[in-house]
Amino acid sequence: MKERQSSGGFAARPGDAERWVRAPEHTPVRPPTAAEEYPARLTIDVTVDMRGRIKIAAFQRGQTVADMLRALFEREFPAPSGEKE
Repeated sequence: MKERQSSGGFAARPGDAERWVRAPEHTPVRPPTAAEEYPARLTIDVTVDMRGRIKIAAFQRGQTVADMLRALFEREFPAPSGEKE
């Protein structure tokens, strides 16, 4: 039976686990993803026609549908004065 060779890629184990665990993070700072920034999800039912109109409007404005709807919700449902979101 032929022994598998490790490519040292995705699931490679560190040679010195103790040093690897204690090593500082070297990941670049990145903005939070939508899922991290907006942990609550809202699902609504719309007609196929309305969905199309929303998508076209977002495209024409150079926005994502999610960003456009979040801005709409912020305008229509502002946080009470002095309350942080």
